[in-house]
Amino acid sequence: MVKPARRQVPAALRAIFPDPPAGWPDSPRAALQAFSSAQTFRVEELVRDDQYVIRAELPGLDPATDIEVTIDGKTLAIHADRRRRDDEPRQTEFRYGPVTRSVWLPARADVHGITARYRNGILEVSIPVPAPAPKPEAIRIPIENADAPG
Repeated sequence: MVKPARRQVPAALRAIFPDPPAGWPDSPRAALQAFSSAQTFRVEELVRDDQYVIRAELPGLDPATDIEVTIDGKTLAIHADRRRRDDEPRQTEFRYGPVTRSVWLPARADVHGITARYRNGILEVSIPVPAPAPKPEAIRIPIENADAPG
């Protein structure tokens, strides 16, 4: 059986990454992901009734041990940590390690009424946002004339 010719690592990449991962560039797609700075997860934000809802795509995680939701002022942060639970695979496109996403909350957000629910790989965080108070009607204030003879 003839082995395929091993591709050579370009000189420019050797200068940047002198010790490429084992097997690189046999699996260039997986190797490039190892250097990616886009280690994150997808989120969507929406308004449902009087709730500001943040949905995060976090499949395969245990919400009790792998996911944490925190509030600091008006910033909500979702921390997740995907750990390898089996023997190290030869090639993987899964991303492992800690990731964090932060979202600014609306000014009127009630941070004490926040709830979070994990279902089918989706974390849904609901933040109550009360409707703005109605503007009071203009009231005319009578002016007393202290100069008038009395």
